[in-house]
Amino acid sequence: MSAPVRTSREASTAPALLREDSGPIAILTLNRPEVRNSLSEELLAALGRQLDAIAADRKLRAVVLAANGPAFSAGHDLKELTAHRNDPDRGRAYFKSIMETCSAVMQRLVRLPQPVIAAVQGTATAAGCQLVASCDLAVASSAAKFATPGVNIGLFCSTPMVALSRNVSRKHAMEMLLTGEMIPAEEARRIGLVNRVTAPGAEREEAMKLAAQIASKSASTVKIGKEAFYRQLEMTLAEAYAYASEVMVANMLARDAEEGISAFIEKRAPKWDAP
Repeated sequence: MSAPVRTSREASTAPALLREDSGPIAILTLNRPEVRNSLSEELLAALGRQLDAIAADRKLRAVVLAANGPAFSAGHDLKELTAHRNDPDRGRAYFKSIMETCSAVMQRLVRLPQPVIAAVQGTATAAGCQLVASCDLAVASSAAKFATPGVNIGLFCSTPMVALSRNVSRKHAMEMLLTGEMIPAEEARRIGLVNRVTAPGAEREEAMKLAAQIASKSASTVKIGKEAFYRQLEMTLAEAYAYASEVMVANMLARDAEEGISAFIEKRAPKWDAP
């Protein structure tokens, strides 16, 4: 369930990011509904801190990234950015800092040992769309919409482009980037931006089910696989096969692979290493 929109007074004291752990699953919730969960400096910092903490917690095996309110995220906080136009350098240093901070957070999602599943209940635009694309998996409400609309305000979505173009084909990415138009959840699923589409209000539950399924697997194997998946994408075909072969050999020698293969042969449930 989405939280009700808060008053400005409530918003000033509420944390920008909420965290709740449900067994082996960490649930992070963007909590700035009154400003459509725009990615302020505060929210990006909080997200970075929580991802670092989750990465170090061996008990956690999956992450669900959700949001309160009618929008998943509207992207960067444009009012916060505009406030620095009066800086002596017209905001250059601040713009550079915030873009580098945002890019670092997106890369933390990719490098996190645990898979991250976005539960998208509403619109995800610009850096909000980038946030969805940076997650490993995404479940969206049928009411959700996605866009990289920077071109409409004279600001091409160049950093969202990095994550978007690594999720969908070049022509689909370019159409989104050049037109800035919203695409519905079913179209986002068709082009590969999201994995599943649910009835409105069911997206978080579906994301939790998916997270629980992943959490039931060997944590060390999932970690190995996620890292290898992203590394091989940047390689040539020959390099990717050589690297993946090395990963397979190391994985075969790991305790959980030995246990999993034995369990399969013996027709029993595997007993994974404790976290």
